[in-house]
Amino acid sequence: MSNRVKLTVFIGLIMILVLGACTGESGPATAPLELPRTEVPPTEESTTVPEPSLVPVSLSGPEAGSEMAWMDGSILSFVPAGEFTMGSGSAEAPKKTVFLGDYWIFQTKVTNSMYAFCVAVGACAAPAQELGTPLYDNSIYANYPVVGVSWDMAANYCSWVGDGLPSEAQWEKAARGASGGQFPWGNANPDCNQGNFAGCVDTLTDVTKYAEGASPYGLLDMAGNAFEWVNDYYSENYYNSAPFENPTGPSSGEFRVVRGSGFETEFDQVTSAIRRPAGNAYHNRDLGFRCVIQDPLPIAPMCQLPSYIPSAVVSSGECQSPLVEVGASYCEFNRAYTSVDLQDGASYEVLTDGYTCDDAVIDGQRRLTCKGPDGTTGEVTVCNVACSTSPDVTGASPVCDSGYGLDPSSSSCLYSPVSAEPGVAGCPAGYVLIDRGEQSSCVSGLGADGLCPDGTYFDSQYGACASPSAGELAPYGLNAPDLAAQTYQGCLAGFSYSPEFQCCQPSLGGVYPGCPLGTRFDDVSQTCIPDQLRLSGPGCVTVKINMLQCNEPFQIAICKKIKTESGCIKNQVYSCSWNEGAGGCKYEK
Repeated sequence: MSNRVKLTVFIGLIMILVLGACTGESGPATAPLELPRTEVPPTEESTTVPEPSLVPVSLSGPEAGSEMAWMDGSILSFVPAGEFTMGSGSAEAPKKTVFLGDYWIFQTKVTNSMYAFCVAVGACAAPAQELGTPLYDNSIYANYPVVGVSWDMAANYCSWVGDGLPSEAQWEKAARGASGGQFPWGNANPDCNQGNFAGCVDTLTDVTKYAEGASPYGLLDMAGNAFEWVNDYYSENYYNSAPFENPTGPSSGEFRVVRGSGFETEFDQVTSAIRRPAGNAYHNRDLGFRCVIQDPLPIAPMCQLPSYIPSAVVSSGECQSPLVEVGASYCEFNRAYTSVDLQDGASYEVLTDGYTCDDAVIDGQRRLTCKGPDGTTGEVTVCNVACSTSPDVTGASPVCDSGYGLDPSSSSCLYSPVSAEPGVAGCPAGYVLIDRGEQSSCVSGLGADGLCPDGTYFDSQYGACASPSAGELAPYGLNAPDLAAQTYQGCLAGFSYSPEFQCCQPSLGGVYPGCPLGTRFDDVSQTCIPDQLRLSGPGCVTVKINMLQCNEPFQIAICKKIKTESGCIKNQVYSCSWNEGAGGCKYEK
């Protein structure tokens, strides 16, 4: 923690910033989470500058439910050390008191957008495309849980972001809290406002949708929507012999443990203590995962991030846009459908060829039921009929977090750290002025999304952002190349550290993280916008509707019928490929 960081390192930073020194050795990061340390020799000039008298900084440390953005686009929640009640009282899961050290855990399941980022940098294999689920790389479903992943794929992803899958005990404490409630929200019987269970939606939903079902530590989607892999091997009688402190499961076994519940789970099967076995290679349309970060290291910031619109309110001059909510996507009689709820009196226009929508009032709600080709995305524009048709410009503007500057040509946020020394007008927007006796410094504060820069949390006593492991000295957003090289623990696999820019650059091309959780990238405005909405004209919003893959692609049927290698080659136009090992013609996407 920060109280273990030597004060002399910070004094060195202050002297570097005062003198404007920009030197520093540039040892390359050779592996994920590792970066050679740079020893900074004192300069001749620095010996003549008196050291300022610094008031020691005191940190409160993260509190229960503290949030921290992570470099894959996830948000971590903090679970403090302590005892909790584990188990349900059944023979397989008897109630017992367990002690766990503190840890950080993903606030939501890993989303399609997060996983697609890992695939794009070459660190993860693509998930299986399960029938009845959206395509994982379709932006309209960026915030849906990734499914079609085996235990090995899930464990690989969590290793890539810095640690691993949670243990059974870690998952259960994060879901139930220290008191061991029956459900994440307590002991009240579940309903469709708290999660996505059988009869509620009948398909996957956005991982941020059910705020009413949040756990005591602020975790979402811990019940319903999709089951989750955890790290432990499965043993029916493990609870009887599990240690009191930090149990991690049996040392070996035939199966792994699956926790939680899915969108087809009945209400009486969603309690947080239920545990199920599954083989490592198993995958399904309602099985995902989340990761745990035991000790978040100060990973260097990304050199580029997308800009974003921080609010769900999309302004359109003085003309109010109508409320629109894209509902469930589902398969019925082998046809793909998506529902869209509208306000009464709103007009709409289907923009995509091959799509049709039926307008009806269902249980008092006006609803469009739209159908279209399998696995495709369409658009519908919905307008307030009371608005004029004269041109207008939306008042919403993209923003960047502290340490980043907006590039007008690309609408991207480029890492642009600033001097810690305040200017005549104080600190730039997004920074906080910290008074340390004879020395005042600008340090990173909360962004427009209410979060600190990736890898830092807001410390209530410090009044600014700090790293869980490097404390207040982690130079996020500050122009301090030597301290950055000493502090940052490298980059994610697929990226390399740039001493010149003090950030992580892609090793293979220009692939950077996608949009923050709860937003998606809009091709028109080239920024991340609140999920489902696209900036549009006066009094109008455009929503994207996605159709599930309800049938096998017709190419699969064509390729299956071909029995010879020559015939298979002749049908490459249908993506047919001869599989020598299987002795058959296969569809290869």
